[in-house]
Amino acid sequence: MQPPFQNDDLDLESAIASARPQLVEFLSHRPDWLLVTSRRFLPGMALNGLDGITDHREKVSVLLDLLEKAGPATWKQFAQYLCMECDLPLDLEILLISSAGEGNFSQKQEACTDVSARSSVPKGFARRRHRSSSVSDKDVKQQRLDPAEEYRHLLIDSVRQRYGSRRAAGAAAQEQTQPLAFNPAFVNLVIRQSKASRLKERSDKPREDVAGAPEPEECADTAVKVSDLFRSVVPSGTTKVIFLFGKPGTGKTMLMHRICQKWAEGVLPQFLFTFLFEFRQLNLLEGKLTLKELLFDLFLQPEDSPDAVFQYLLENAWHTLIIFDGLDEFAANMDVSSSSKGGSTLTSRMSISELFADLCHGKLLPGCTVLVTSRPKRVPYFLLNTVDLLAEIWGFDHEKIEEYVSHYFHQHSFKEQAIAHLKNNTKLLSMCLIPALCYVVCICLEYLLLKHQMSVELPQTMTQFYIKMLLIFINKQQGEHADGEETQLNCNKKAILGLCDLALKGLEDKKLVFYVDDIPEHVKEFASLHGLLTAFEVKTSGARPEAGYAFVHLSLQEFFAALCLMVSKRVDKNDLKKKFSLKSKWTLKNEAKTEFMESFHIFLSGLSSKECRTFLMLLAEQDEAWVQDKQDAILQSLKKLAATHLTGPKVIELCHCTFETQDLKVAQHIGSLLNFKYEFKNFRLTPLDMSALVFVINSGQDLIHLDFARCLMDIDCLEVLAGCRNVEHLSFRSRRCGDDFAAALSKSLRGGMGTLKKLELTGGSITAEGMTDLVQASAQCLQLEEINLQDNRIRDLEVKRVMDLFSRMEKLKKIDLSNNDLSLNAVLILAKEVVACQNATELRVRKDTVMIYFSDPSGKVPRSLDLRSEENKEHVIPTRRVKLCLQDHSLSSQHAEEIVAILQSCPCLSEVDLSGNKLGDEGCSCLLESLPWISISKQLDLSRNCLSVNGICSLLRSVNTCQKMMEVQVSLCHETAVLRFTEDREFASLPPREEPVFSTDEKDGEENQTPTASKKIRLTDSHFQASDLEKLYAVLKECSIISELDLSNNYLGDEGLLQLFQFLPNLKMLSSLKLNDNQISLNSVFFLAQSLCTLEHIKTMNLSLGHRQVVHLTFWERIRVRSTSRWRSSFLEHPKHVAKGRCFRLRDCRVGPEDVTRLCQILVQCPQLTEIELSGNSLSDQSIERLLSFLPYLCHLTLLSIRNNTFSPRCTVLVINSINLCEWIRMVEVRSSENAFLHLGARMRSQKTSCRLTDCAIGQGQMDELCRVLEQRGWLAEVDLSRNQLGDEGLRCLLDHLHRVPVTCSLNLSHNRISQDGVLQLVNTFATSGNTTEVQVSLCSRATLIIKLTSRDDPRKILRLAECNFQPEHLEKLCLLLEKCTGLTEYISSNNNVTVQAAERLLHSLRKNLGPLKISIEEPWVYKESITNLLELAVQACGNITEITICKDKTLFQLGVRFPHCLGKVESDVSRLNLYKPEIKRACFYQRVCEKCAQLQELRWSHVELHSDEAEMLVRILLPLPELKKFGLTASTIMPTGIDYLITGLQNCQAIEELNLGHMKLGSAAIPKLVLGLREMPSLKRLILNHNSIGNDGCSRLAEALRNMHYMEEINLSHNKIGDPGLINLAAVLLEMQNLKRIDLSGNSPSPAGGEKLMEALAYCRRIEELLLSRNVFGDRTAVKLALCLPHTTNLKILHLQNNNIGPAGGMELARALVACGLLEEISLSENDLGEGSIHALSEGLPCFEHLRKIDLKLCGITDDASKSLSHSFRQCPSVEEITLSWNTLGDGGAQELASALPGMEKLKMLDLEKNRIGACGATKLAEELAKCPEIQFIRLWDNPVPKGLAETLTRQDPRLCFSFY
Repeated sequence: MQPPFQNDDLDLESAIASARPQLVEFLSHRPDWLLVTSRRFLPGMALNGLDGITDHREKVSVLLDLLEKAGPATWKQFAQYLCMECDLPLDLEILLISSAGEGNFSQKQEACTDVSARSSVPKGFARRRHRSSSVSDKDVKQQRLDPAEEYRHLLIDSVRQRYGSRRAAGAAAQEQTQPLAFNPAFVNLVIRQSKASRLKERSDKPREDVAGAPEPEECADTAVKVSDLFRSVVPSGTTKVIFLFGKPGTGKTMLMHRICQKWAEGVLPQFLFTFLFEFRQLNLLEGKLTLKELLFDLFLQPEDSPDAVFQYLLENAWHTLIIFDGLDEFAANMDVSSSSKGGSTLTSRMSISELFADLCHGKLLPGCTVLVTSRPKRVPYFLLNTVDLLAEIWGFDHEKIEEYVSHYFHQHSFKEQAIAHLKNNTKLLSMCLIPALCYVVCICLEYLLLKHQMSVELPQTMTQFYIKMLLIFINKQQGEHADGEETQLNCNKKAILGLCDLALKGLEDKKLVFYVDDIPEHVKEFASLHGLLTAFEVKTSGARPEAGYAFVHLSLQEFFAALCLMVSKRVDKNDLKKKFSLKSKWTLKNEAKTEFMESFHIFLSGLSSKECRTFLMLLAEQDEAWVQDKQDAILQSLKKLAATHLTGPKVIELCHCTFETQDLKVAQHIGSLLNFKYEFKNFRLTPLDMSALVFVINSGQDLIHLDFARCLMDIDCLEVLAGCRNVEHLSFRSRRCGDDFAAALSKSLRGGMGTLKKLELTGGSITAEGMTDLVQASAQCLQLEEINLQDNRIRDLEVKRVMDLFSRMEKLKKIDLSNNDLSLNAVLILAKEVVACQNATELRVRKDTVMIYFSDPSGKVPRSLDLRSEENKEHVIPTRRVKLCLQDHSLSSQHAEEIVAILQSCPCLSEVDLSGNKLGDEGCSCLLESLPWISISKQLDLSRNCLSVNGICSLLRSVNTCQKMMEVQVSLCHETAVLRFTEDREFASLPPREEPVFSTDEKDGEENQTPTASKKIRLTDSHFQASDLEKLYAVLKECSIISELDLSNNYLGDEGLLQLFQFLPNLKMLSSLKLNDNQISLNSVFFLAQSLCTLEHIKTMNLSLGHRQVVHLTFWERIRVRSTSRWRSSFLEHPKHVAKGRCFRLRDCRVGPEDVTRLCQILVQCPQLTEIELSGNSLSDQSIERLLSFLPYLCHLTLLSIRNNTFSPRCTVLVINSINLCEWIRMVEVRSSENAFLHLGARMRSQKTSCRLTDCAIGQGQMDELCRVLEQRGWLAEVDLSRNQLGDEGLRCLLDHLHRVPVTCSLNLSHNRISQDGVLQLVNTFATSGNTTEVQVSLCSRATLIIKLTSRDDPRKILRLAECNFQPEHLEKLCLLLEKCTGLTEYISSNNNVTVQAAERLLHSLRKNLGPLKISIEEPWVYKESITNLLELAVQACGNITEITICKDKTLFQLGVRFPHCLGKVESDVSRLNLYKPEIKRACFYQRVCEKCAQLQELRWSHVELHSDEAEMLVRILLPLPELKKFGLTASTIMPTGIDYLITGLQNCQAIEELNLGHMKLGSAAIPKLVLGLREMPSLKRLILNHNSIGNDGCSRLAEALRNMHYMEEINLSHNKIGDPGLINLAAVLLEMQNLKRIDLSGNSPSPAGGEKLMEALAYCRRIEELLLSRNVFGDRTAVKLALCLPHTTNLKILHLQNNNIGPAGGMELARALVACGLLEEISLSENDLGEGSIHALSEGLPCFEHLRKIDLKLCGITDDASKSLSHSFRQCPSVEEITLSWNTLGDGGAQELASALPGMEKLKMLDLEKNRIGACGATKLAEELAKCPEIQFIRLWDNPVPKGLAETLTRQDPRLCFSFY
């Protein structure tokens, strides 16, 4: 890059270019004068031909070109002549004088004596003037311009004095007033231009997101010189705003001074006036001021006529340059939105913010140029739309560093040594890219070289450099007599600490400029002496100038401020953490607090390093522990920050802070918290940034992902990146990335990055040359798996060379060359090389997409290509499979032979995709003819290749010519043409193509059959014409071996269908035929139905003439057998599985009665027709009646479905009457008056027939007729009339017929609007009827009403009444009715408003002649009443009490009563005694309890609270009762004596057989007393102690007590705290318990070791029936041990092992062993990850379980494939009632297999498939098969991906499908 200010910047060409636009405009008004004048300076020949130019502006432009080409001398003469002869505008005259070489403004005042004031309108030519008149005009002009001209010269002198070279040269001898980064030898800076249009989106982001360069890539590489910034300044009257930003230390302020200096030297002639304001000084202004005061008072006051000068400035604003330096240092608020509302005037006083804003907006001094500098930060909002030019100051590059260092060391003999030292140190070189840091590095380097200390290492961090610089400055002043650094530091400690306080106070107060009074004298002397403070003149409006002081650089102030925090005794570590919080720096709302702290946190981090500890100890006069405590506080804050969400710039700053610490442990910790992925987007990264990033990454052990998206980045960054060791994924996305970038990156790749696995350079400008470099370098990255070069400019790559390089990269998997404009020829060459490359597996080309895939690192063949079975080992299988995809690439028939050659050269193709090209019929035919010699294992795609019908015929013929072809899929409308092939291993068993497909052995005339591979043709959506059909049918006739034929949507019509069926018998192997959407009529329906009769191998026929026509036929598999004789051979076809039956479905076809008759007449002739489905056919009553009349003739029919058809009440009765028409009907079901299902059984009179009429609007009017129909058949086993409209009257009508029911029958009348009166009427019938055995009624939302009838010898008589909302009058009637029911065996009343008094009345009413009676009452008052009150109620019952159950949690009060032959009078006497003698009521009550409960056998109380008297009664009266055999007290409390009192009383229960103390919080302390009681219970059979706190000790004691209980049948210790010791002791006892039938140890805490001991013991419990061991985490070891024991437990019926951490190994052994337990009824293996192998093993064993009722496999990891084997086995479980497969991964395939198995599971009631992956297809199939399964109650499908609309439709069709959670 050239320096911005050189002589060539002001050459003649540049000056002419600046003046030309205005000059053309001026002269275009007088082209003739210019032509005449040009003859003075140009030869006549040069002007020939100009007469033909009529356009004035064009003619002037040509003439000016000729004058310029004539040479500099000619132009200067012309320019001088023009200025003398014409009255030119001022700006134009200045430019012409400059180009004429009449001296610059800094040297020759006379050059401008002729200039006139600027005129807004160009003036015309004056007539030619004589010398005398000319002088007179100039005198007038001179008089007018004298004050402005004088001010301009005064301004030049002032600028020279402030910023000129003379002052710079003497700076060392003068007071230190220059910034730190200044050096007498100025070196140009690197500046890159951006676009202001991006400012808005940058400013909308948080501050940290605009920390670097702007986002737009179009501005990324635009390097500019400083002179270029002002080239576009033209007299347009519009203010131009130039915004320069740069990071700290990049030289912004120095550059502004340089611009002022060069202006004063005349280098910027377009500007007459230049003003420079520094925001840090403007901060000092408190009042408001005018524009005039800003320019004159604050910069330079004119010596004479200020008003005239200001007026001249206004008139010549476009000649004025105003510079504002350091916008980021402005302390006031820049939000000036309010100022823009009012009009600005020249006399208005405004704040600095408002003046600055109005200057930028052009409201003040319109047309001037405003130059603003700032650090990167939020741009003020008002600047968003005003910035004309945006550029960033980058600082130095390597060339500038060398130039700067050469200037710095030019007087030293070791200059070359210093340069070499920097070049060899990457870290130092990165620092030197920042000019300020470069100066600091040079200072340190110079000091070491002068001291001959090159063996001493330079500092590593910026902070350490600043410390070193400070020490060097101090040391330099002492000269040769300097003492050691420690001594010097102690001598100057007070001054340094004072300087630190000044720096911190300034930052906290937003103060960057200090007055004399602000700085202690000793501090000022120290700082000025060592060049740390700069002094300058501070001007404020209307006041005398004062001396001001500032740190030579803001970064230096930040350094001393950070140092202050670390050494100050006033700042503890908590204050330090608050100051350090980077959140306050990066959060916008707190931005004002840290406005000037750009590097403050970095310095704080640097001061926390170990290397700085000694320095801090000396300065703070503290010990190491004190300093380390503060340092640790900083390090902890850094660690916490890394755990938050950080954007890219924040990550970089955090890395800088971490780098400054030089602490590897901190860096490793921070790196581990950054989620191993570093994303950087839309900001600039410097080599210094990259060094900090690499430091953090290299400090960790984890591999990371680096992603740079549209980031401006020096190529030097890549050199730094080369040292990054832990990068796994490296990504660059930027148009800036070209071949130079690729070459630089290649060097980095060669230098390291051995861990790199993925490399991405996308969206760049890399060509084939750059790609080759990258690939060569990538070969050094041995772990590299993927290279992504998409969206570059790689057009003509060296394919062979590149592929050769790729083939050598062992772990390479993928190359992406998409969006690189590769030519077609290059693609074909690439395809040829890919198929030849031994490790390439796929080439994917589609339009601009180009990707190459390679075999995996292991070198293994993909799973689908694994070796075949042992018997086929002799067939060689290729070691790889290649997929070739050349889509949408304009391949034509001319390329067909080349493509064939490529395909034939590869013997291992898996897929070839040539879709989207232009091969046409000719190209495709060429390819198809070669198919037998091309090895493709999966498919060939020729879609979208302009095929016609002739081309399709070629495709179809290939079915016969190419043996491996398995499927052809073609569609002309969709332009689809796909050929699929069989895998080699599948085809290996087939004979060669020339041999016969079938062969036989002639041994003894035995016939053989040989299988053949199935072939499919899908020829759809082609809309063939009649002529096309002839061609196609001719080809199809020859395809006799196809198995599936799909001709859907082809406009065949009735005629085409007829033609097709003429040759259908020729298709011997056909299994499926689809003819959907072919515009057939009802006539074709009859024809197809007839074909069902004539073609015996048709299996199913699905027809629909609805919106979408459906014709789908499936066929039985036919065995082709060839009988061979000497003279001839013939083929015979035999359908298989004929006994399974056939199916006819007709949907959405409107048919009338006559059509139904015709159809039925055809169907009755169909052999083995088992299913007919008619859906949506609008059948009338007459049509249905005719249909039903044919039922007796459909001999094999098992299911008749009439769906989506409205049934009238009369029609519903007609359907029910079918049971009288056909005697083998098993069930008739009508749902919602829309769907009817008739299930037919074997051809014999069924013993059990059911009738279900739900939601059919049946009311009282239909009851008589319905009952007559049912009576005609002799009633049924089940009649379901739920959800109808019977009401009380309908119920009465039905009840009148009940006495005529001769058989066992169940009536469901739920949801029929029955009232309390209807219930009482039903109870009356129940009480008086001899055949009514059970009535269940509920009038709540469930509205249940069920009546069960049976033969008269059934002793049961049960009445259940729930939530009937009885009123007192209803209860009284109920009691009267129950008094008549002397045969009642069980009465259950639940929430019927039965009060305590009503309950007492009820108990008196319930009597029985003889035998037991169970009475249950559930009412809220049960929970509230005390035990005593409930017992008082109990003794009111008639008869002897045998059972008392009180469950307060269920509000249940239950009695068991037994009636003797006659009731004595004692009870009535005692009752009277209680009534008349209240003083002895309590004693009599106890006596009454003893008498009534003398035969008490069962006592169960739950959730009760026993007080002392109740506990005493329990222990003293109830427990000692001699007949008591079952006692349970669960979840209860005994106050105040506790459980110990109860346990003591249990010692008297010698006859007890069952003891239940579950949920009683029994701990180990209570067990010893319980054991004493157990020893007194020799007859105990069942011990239930679940949900207590029994531990190992308690279990061990129980085990000892159980040792002598030889009758024990059940032990329940579930949900306790039993571990291995307790379990092992229990296991030892189990060895002797020969009668044990049930053991429940679920929910304890044993390990596998304890589980193994338990399983070994269970092998001796040969009578065990129930084994419940859930939730114990036993694991595979225990499961394997259990598998060994199961063969000894042949009586096992229930096995629960859910959630036991059983894996595939244990599951496999367990599943295999279960077959030994043939009596199993219930299996639960849920919540175990069994694996597919275990599921398959379980499936194999399921047919052995004839008694299995329930199986739970929830959350077992069952896949779709595994579920299919289960489905097959479920069919062979004849007793299964409940299957749970929820929370697995079953898909549509598994659901369809299950659905097919449902009809075979006749006893299945519930199937749970919740939370699987079943979609629309699976759910539809389940619904379809559910219709055949009347016994299934529901199928759960909640949370499966079934569309909501479909779920609602299916539920409406069959409510048993449950998609909801509840």
